[in-house]
Amino acid sequence: MVVGESVEQVDLAVVGGGPGGYTAALRAAELGIKTILIDAQPKPGGVCLHMGCIPSKALLHAAEVINVSGRAKEFGIKFASPEINVDELRTWKEGVIDKLANGIVGMLKGAKVERLIGSASFQDSKSVRVDRYGENPVRVKFKHCIIATGSRPTKLPKLFKNAADVDSPLILDSTSALALSDVPKKLLIVGGGYIGLEMGTVYAALGSEVTVVEMMDGLLPGADRDLVRPLATRLAEDFKQIFLSTGVQGLEIKGNKVIASLKGKDVPETMEFDKALISVGRRPNTDELGLENTEVEIDQHGFIKVDDTLRTTDKKIFAIGDVSGQPMLAHRAIRQGIVAAEVIAGKSSSYDNRAVPAVVFTEPEVAWCGLTDTEAKEQGIKVGTAKFPWSASGRALTLNEPIGQTKILFDPETTRVLGVGIVGPRAGDLIAEAVLAIEMGAVLEDLASSIHAHPTLSETINEAALSGMSRLERKAKEATSAV
Repeated sequence: MVVGESVEQVDLAVVGGGPGGYTAALRAAELGIKTILIDAQPKPGGVCLHMGCIPSKALLHAAEVINVSGRAKEFGIKFASPEINVDELRTWKEGVIDKLANGIVGMLKGAKVERLIGSASFQDSKSVRVDRYGENPVRVKFKHCIIATGSRPTKLPKLFKNAADVDSPLILDSTSALALSDVPKKLLIVGGGYIGLEMGTVYAALGSEVTVVEMMDGLLPGADRDLVRPLATRLAEDFKQIFLSTGVQGLEIKGNKVIASLKGKDVPETMEFDKALISVGRRPNTDELGLENTEVEIDQHGFIKVDDTLRTTDKKIFAIGDVSGQPMLAHRAIRQGIVAAEVIAGKSSSYDNRAVPAVVFTEPEVAWCGLTDTEAKEQGIKVGTAKFPWSASGRALTLNEPIGQTKILFDPETTRVLGVGIVGPRAGDLIAEAVLAIEMGAVLEDLASSIHAHPTLSETINEAALSGMSRLERKAKEATSAV
């Protein structure tokens, strides 16, 4: 024990105050478990609230307002070019964050969850040392612990000709891009995944000329191509350039410019930008936790190994959220936090990765849940497909958004719903019905026979299911006629 170090004894220590961590703490408190929430940041909410989900959606809403007003001329309404005050936009975004953070503080206080601000490191399998800012450290002894320390942007130091350039203010990651210090005239985005495309959508709407460089042959690698295609069409209009099958060979800061060396077919060898955003993924925050002092095992990527109850190889320690593997999504962490707390309380609870929705909040939005077409092909799984184009949706046309699509994958023998994909406005809201369908083991007829309000975008799920049922009925009739 360190001189000046105090000791606290609790039933449960939750390390990390993001969505998974504070949700786990609240659920544990509900179940009567004496809980302490240890957070390295002064305000709870983690990356999601302060440097991810919430600030990005606030800025994406601003981008949507700009873009929709611009397209209004297609139905006879013209607006003057928007006057964008970046300082006021930033202040509004920060206000949203503060309101939510204060709300979380209130919930934790109401649930009698103690908060301890500082960096935690395991001393053994039963305690963590918390180094506090300007105060004596605290050793927290626990019966159980939940690790929920999240992740951080991946850096690519090998991309830079000069090592010091990696920390240049001209080089952005998702955190600094969301800070919105200014709007560069020319912005390079390295990586065509969801973070890069969302931030590209924001900056393009605010006035940047956005160039995206992606190594793979399509945007959103791994996502269903039927869903990506309408998005790619829109982004080709909104972005300055999109280079696919192209690698960034190097980045160099010259004066106040970023010089990018590129390699790809029909791509300039060098291009000049005002700033560059590196968005090539995230890495788990497991390397400074002192896990070597426990029996917790991590894999080659730094993720903590867990079972379906979120228990690690050290039986009293659990791990949730980004530190426990893919997909690195806040709503996954929230569900895992609830499961871990319930298991610790002695309840029968487990986590299933099959019904986790993914949403890309671009324009249009892309969302999917369950099995994707890409995964089905890779795994050799035979599926039936039911589609409905939004060009036939009354609501989509009245919104002037006809380029969407709803797609259902189902078992051709049982018609059980295996996966759903949606591209179009509010796809992220619509996917909730698909999550429930997959979670409850619904069949195609369940979606086809459920009455959906008309005219709505949710109706496209019903229409896709009806289309699939009709095709199955035709095939059955043809087979009977052939006998």
